[in-house]
Amino acid sequence: MTSPTTGATGTTPATTSPTTTTRTTGAARPAAAATAERVRADYAALKARGLALDLTRGKPSPAQLDLSTGLLDIGAAELGPAGAGADHRNYGGLTGLPELRAIFAEVLRVPVEQLLAVGNSSLALMHDTLVHAVLFGVPGSARPWGAERTAVLCPVPGYDRHFALCEKFGLEMIPVPMRDDGPDMDEVERLAAADPGIRAIWCVPTYSNPTGAVYGPETARRLAALPAAAPDFRILWDDAYAVHHLTDEHGEHGEHEQHERDEHGEHEQHERDEHGDHTPPGAPGTTPPGGAAPAPAPGILALCAEHGHPDRAFVYGSTSKITFAGAGVAFLGSSPANVEWLTGHLSRRTIGPDKLNQLRHARFLRDAAGLRAHMARHRALLRPRFDLVERVLRERLGGLDGATWSRPRGGYFVSLDVLDGCARRTVELAAEAGIRLTPAGATFPYGRDPRDRNIRIAPTYPALDELETAMEGLAVCVLLAALERS
Repeated sequence: MTSPTTGATGTTPATTSPTTTTRTTGAARPAAAATAERVRADYAALKARGLALDLTRGKPSPAQLDLSTGLLDIGAAELGPAGAGADHRNYGGLTGLPELRAIFAEVLRVPVEQLLAVGNSSLALMHDTLVHAVLFGVPGSARPWGAERTAVLCPVPGYDRHFALCEKFGLEMIPVPMRDDGPDMDEVERLAAADPGIRAIWCVPTYSNPTGAVYGPETARRLAALPAAAPDFRILWDDAYAVHHLTDEHGEHGEHEQHERDEHGEHEQHERDEHGDHTPPGAPGTTPPGGAAPAPAPGILALCAEHGHPDRAFVYGSTSKITFAGAGVAFLGSSPANVEWLTGHLSRRTIGPDKLNQLRHARFLRDAAGLRAHMARHRALLRPRFDLVERVLRERLGGLDGATWSRPRGGYFVSLDVLDGCARRTVELAAEAGIRLTPAGATFPYGRDPRDRNIRIAPTYPALDELETAMEGLAVCVLLAALERS
């Protein structure tokens, strides 16, 4: 294995789609290569600081939550009887408020009449979907999913809470590699066509957790047209980050950001020329974030209907990272048959959702344009955090051969791949130094990363100074774990 004190000459970024996320590859620069003695001294000093920092979950920061304080200012006069004689303080309205559903129908690309606003957690709606599928089957099922072997395709690295749901209900998980434009569709098609026990696939189509990948139009089309052996195959389309851009999706600042890109590209070209790599700065995998955000994946419900599978997809979303994480609104969209199926089950456990909270959200956000303006304020708080993560990783791990990380254009995470066999040790070292990270392996089914290399970084919650301290410390732990293994 290449020693982290030397690495490899040159910079060869991993190839990516220019419309999704850049992946940065560590490459040795001798002047920056850490010595073993310096790394061990840095780690001893890190432990001596007695830190208590947390990068485990993608939580909104207090400043982000403050952006929605106006929700609490909506008075009783606006929360009483409204609409066509409706009194939102009373029972009823199982499908949720039409005015709020209209705002998120546009965002989630679901017809408003096929979108439910229920509860405050999209994870709870995913849970309920699986519960009822396991107990009763879904439209098109010959038997309940729990009555026979049922497997779910899981793009990896992926979202640990998706995997936890499958494990809870005894659903077999089959990993498939994640690419920059979604899962490896050749593998997805091969597996789903050959195995009638495979009944679903998890998808986070916009800024996938944790890699930041955005599903491309062709990926979405192939999922919709998938020749699955199971007649009741479902796409579990968790669009949690549909509006969580780190770039300006409307181009208001395009000229300024292009200037930044031009300067950055000139600097990077100089470095590449010095080290013998003449990849143009604009080539895929080298363009830094800036300018327009990637186009979102097409509306999956429309694509499924177009390809003869109208009941194939369930679409999930919520306001959890838009307003208050613990007091938001969750959404589920699907075909008329699936919506009727789910509301039939939901009606047995609830008479209706919290319509006053939904009304507060509708009054606060107003419309889709109001939602976009609100998310621009989130972006102003989040982008400096992601820029900080990128800077520290470049400065501290740029000399480590084998270390790569994502530079997403949106979402809540950065995906860091360290040297094979070093992720668990890195997380252990960080914990001993007072820096909590998501457990190594959490981004894979059953907590097993076959190469023990992926670490999910959640930079959104800490204050900037704490985040910088945590990232500097994490870099020290990555280097020390690599030294121990070399």
